[in-house]
Amino acid sequence: MFDSLLRRLTAPAPDRLPDPDADLALAALLVRVARADGHYDESEIARIDRVLANRRGLGPEAAGQLRREAEAFEAQAPDTVRFTRALKEAVPVEDRFALMQALWTVALADGERDAEEDQVLRLVANLLGLTDQESAIARQHAERG
Repeated sequence: MFDSLLRRLTAPAPDRLPDPDADLALAALLVRVARADGHYDESEIARIDRVLANRRGLGPEAAGQLRREAEAFEAQAPDTVRFTRALKEAVPVEDRFALMQALWTVALADGERDAEEDQVLRLVANLLGLTDQESAIARQHAERG
């Protein structure tokens, strides 16, 4: 089911992803961040659904469906570097800060900062072309809600 997208993500120089695939890759990255600490709970799932609904103008059912597809895709997907590389190509530079803020929102959904999540987010920020300072500002925005 995800073979075509997996091939594109693992290509040496991936093409820009079309919107449906970019949405799935973003959702899978949100799932990966939420799972990074070994705990994937209802608060994180609900936050992912809200992020997807807000970013793409989806209703609750459609956001939940996209998240469920992303959960399955994330389990088969390549490493975080390839995810992020594809997203960097799919997300305009001016939107990457908002993407980072959304990732922090999911990471903080359970009310705890975790070293594994911090590590993944540090890597993702760097791969998206954001500085540590920009990531910290995105985290602060996420913390304030």
